[in-house]
Amino acid sequence: MTATQERTPTQGGAPDAETGTRTINLIQAVTETIAEEMERDSRVVLFGEDVGARGGVFMATAGLQERFGPRRVFDTPLSEASIVGAAVGMAVRGLRPIAEIQFADYMGPGFDQIISQAAKIRYRSGGQFTAPMVIRTPSGGGVKGGHHHSQSPESYYTHTPGLKVVMPSTPYDAKGLLRSAVRGEDPVIFFEPKRLYRAAKGEVPAHDYVVRFGEAAVRREGTDLSLIGYGGVMPDLEKAADALAAEGVSVEVIDLRSLVPWDKDRVLSSVEKTGRAVLVSEAPRISNFMGEVAYVIQEQVFDSLTAPVGQVAGFDTPYPYVQDKVYLPGPNRIVAACVRALNY
Repeated sequence: MTATQERTPTQGGAPDAETGTRTINLIQAVTETIAEEMERDSRVVLFGEDVGARGGVFMATAGLQERFGPRRVFDTPLSEASIVGAAVGMAVRGLRPIAEIQFADYMGPGFDQIISQAAKIRYRSGGQFTAPMVIRTPSGGGVKGGHHHSQSPESYYTHTPGLKVVMPSTPYDAKGLLRSAVRGEDPVIFFEPKRLYRAAKGEVPAHDYVVRFGEAAVRREGTDLSLIGYGGVMPDLEKAADALAAEGVSVEVIDLRSLVPWDKDRVLSSVEKTGRAVLVSEAPRISNFMGEVAYVIQEQVFDSLTAPVGQVAGFDTPYPYVQDKVYLPGPNRIVAACVRALNY
């Protein structure tokens, strides 16, 4: 099945007899994948604040301590620096740690460990040591969490050589990308868009599969404009594309899903075809990762553009408590940016 084809989902999580797929939500995909990787590889360990008996603040790790025991699934002190530092040490010594940071906003205390240790250990050791570890963290807005529970800090980490950075928007991608992250040889920052935890539902195969880093997904093919995003904004891109389609505009929707590395070839071929691009993310506009995408587009396919590259992002303010829907790039703001590009 291609990214642009649709199928009626199997309900209730039961496998479809014909296709071998079933429908689950994004948080179920995360929980299942962690369990499957722990079953597959005894080196995989899971730890973080309240991930054990409670199962995490969003219940993403519910039942895993009971299943695998407190030596492989355990709670930590409220110290992100310690969580990340322990993960680096475990990874260097041969384990496959999955460390949960309770919210992406809380990663600051562990920042030095991430950028000075995990990201650099391969290079500074001349390849003698690696840090195959995954830092999972709920990210983004849409749940009225305010400025300590709703930020989108991915640009800090995409700027750091040595890290892989991904953000799925579907259960299929959550499973495939998380498997790739756990099985890889590099430190991975695995952002999970919390507003899609239970809202994003989709089919996943029963068999083992991976989604390789650096491969975007074409969610909808089109010829008039390329609409590009990742993570929590993807349902809004689809709504904007539907609204434009009702007016006769053919929009191509691309989900980057992997930010480092990102799929330059697929993005550039799409923009060459359509001549217009609008880039969407939740993060504040200044130093937004999508600014890098915009630069590469104008550098590589400038002669194909019929309008300036547009960008829809969060505002350059702390994430507000009460103006959640105003801050986030909703369908109306996305459509408006597309209309500007179409009318240029």
